Amino acid sequence: MIDQMFTLLEVYEDNLWGYVAVPMIMLLGLFISIQSNFVQIRKFPTVVKTFFSFLRGHEGQEKGGVPPLKAFFACVGGCVGVGNIVGICTAAQIGGPGALFWIWMTAFAGMMLKYAEVYLGLRYRVPNGQGGYNGGPMYFLQRVFKQKWIPALVCMLLCIYGVEVYQFSVVSTSLVDNFNLNRYVVNGIFLVLVIFAGSGGVRRVGSISSAIIPIFVVVYVSMGLWVLVHNLDVIPQVIGEVFSYAFTGHAAVGGFAGSTLMLTISQGVRRGCYTGDVGVGYASVIHSESSAKIPEKQAALVIFDIFLDTFIICTTSVMLVLVTGVWQTPMETGLLVQTALAQYFPYMHFFMPIFLFVLGYSTINAYFCVGLKSAEFLSPKFGRPIYFIYAVVALAFSSFVGTAHAQSIMSIANGMLLVLNCYGIFRLRREISYNLDATEQVKVPALETA
Repeated sequence: MIDQMFTLLEVYEDNLWGYVAVPMIMLLGLFISIQSNFVQIRKFPTVVKTFFSFLRGHEGQEKGGVPPLKAFFACVGGCVGVGNIVGICTAAQIGGPGALFWIWMTAFAGMMLKYAEVYLGLRYRVPNGQGGYNGGPMYFLQRVFKQKWIPALVCMLLCIYGVEVYQFSVVSTSLVDNFNLNRYVVNGIFLVLVIFAGSGGVRRVGSISSAIIPIFVVVYVSMGLWVLVHNLDVIPQVIGEVFSYAFTGHAAVGGFAGSTLMLTISQGVRRGCYTGDVGVGYASVIHSESSAKIPEKQAALVIFDIFLDTFIICTTSVMLVLVTGVWQTPMETGLLVQTALAQYFPYMHFFMPIFLFVLGYSTINAYFCVGLKSAEFLSPKFGRPIYFIYAVVALAFSSFVGTAHAQSIMSIANGMLLVLNCYGIFRLRREISYNLDATEQVKVPALETA
């Protein structure tokens, strides 16, 4: 019965992404890129400059809210994680080398979609009475839909998405299998750590992520570069396959069932969206708590976020499994990068589970925080306790479910959120400012009540 249910969910996931979400994100991303005169390319030096200005504390900030870089690292913590090492390799394993091209295209389009959702979240955020702000799609979609149930539906989907069952399952399974630990003990300790971090809000999540992410980026990318340097002779051939198979379709796993161009594109786009959290609204909720005065400045950080997440970390992961050839070896997706690195580094069966735990922890924390805020929007009084109960049950159960099934649940929630948020962004497209050199905030008109 359970297997049949997940089979139906996987069919729904394929149709949702293949025929709705993929065309929507590529077309709307291209539309916004043209509307902004490709600000993600034209103003990328300004984006980097803004990041370092916040780092030095030179940018103007409000009295309330979370420091801009804490919000940035909290958001990056949700992006840079297990999905960059395990989830993203699913695209290559099923969609073939050409999926990497579509991951890049998704990042290019996704930069502007994510910028738009964060900008709208900041522009239409409201004070929360606790010295901070609340914002996100549940607020800016009120300006698109008169029906109150649509923002509520978005919150419900964010609550589902906020309990990161896929990464919890990957991390728990990795620790149990590699260290021969008791699954119940691992789940219990992991749950306590997640609740501790998530319940502390964006500020606590940002503090944890800012300590974890920089170390991870330096160590992982350095290891990846070491492997790539030792395979320099193979890289030109692999790059050629990335571009040639991007328009023909080829797969190690999917090929047995008849890999198609649509499968390659769909896998590349959906995994690119998942790892970059494009169109979900998750980033909008977190960045809305920033103390930055100018929405354009804070929103610009997500361009740097996706550059780091996709063009640096995800590309490293996929290239690792391609140049070493392990993507063609039938195995659990979670072992692909571990197997590739193990050819050049010893003790990877000990190192990788710890790596995945640290990364998964930062990601699950960020998602949990967003889910908690969404639950409070639905019910200020009962939202938090109900969400805590739901999270504990869902995360504990997920560790006994296959990682592919868990990923399907997250991918469906991702796709539905993307469709709703993209429609809202399109409707509010004229409200979005791309002036990254702005010195003052645009005044927000009062919200008309139905």
